[in-house]
Amino acid sequence: MVTAQDFRERSPLSALQENARLARLGDSLIVSRYGDQDETAQLARCALLDLSNLARVGFRGADAAAHLHAQQFELPSAPNRCVVQADGSSVARLSQTEYFLLGSLQDAGSRLQKLEAQWQLSSSACYLLPRQDSHAWLVLTGEHLSSVMAKVCGVDLRQQAFATGAVAQTSVARMSTIIINASQPDLPLFHILCDRASAQYLWGALLDAMQEFGGEPVGIDALLAG
Repeated sequence: MVTAQDFRERSPLSALQENARLARLGDSLIVSRYGDQDETAQLARCALLDLSNLARVGFRGADAAAHLHAQQFELPSAPNRCVVQADGSSVARLSQTEYFLLGSLQDAGSRLQKLEAQWQLSSSACYLLPRQDSHAWLVLTGEHLSSVMAKVCGVDLRQQAFATGAVAQTSVARMSTIIINASQPDLPLFHILCDRASAQYLWGALLDAMQEFGGEPVGIDALLAG
């Protein structure tokens, strides 16, 4: 049995968050807000969040789908699609046999933490892909979402071309990324997963692209308020 991930580790962006207000998220810390003002309006306009200390995990193999079905996950019917679960977690299908799961703020990622900790190597063709140490997790939101991404990504990510639930494995600011359109009826929202070691670079590139639209980083208080 694998050892449960130590979620007390710091975000790869922690050096850029020294003046932010932090809050407890399960066994880790996460930015709750950057200032004294309500950041909800900023979230709707143009905002960037760091969810790198929220649980995520991957599975690959011919039996990966059966394993996840047994754990009561609803799976996408085709690659490059994502399905939001009833508890707020998400399952993105990256290929015929590979899945990337994102934790939910509703349970502080505990469901995925348990899923990872309980996995055991067996004769089943289902292999664990630890993603906490491999990928950082950023969230870009707001009405200017597609315009911001057009500055750093060659793929058309407008809603008419990249609908809610779509997944793109592409380059952003010359970095390999996974982009998931998780937009809500009242909030355009992309999950952006990138190499953890390069998170600070991508964070800076996105903030630079957001400047024209008054973009700013925000904490999870604004997201939870929505």
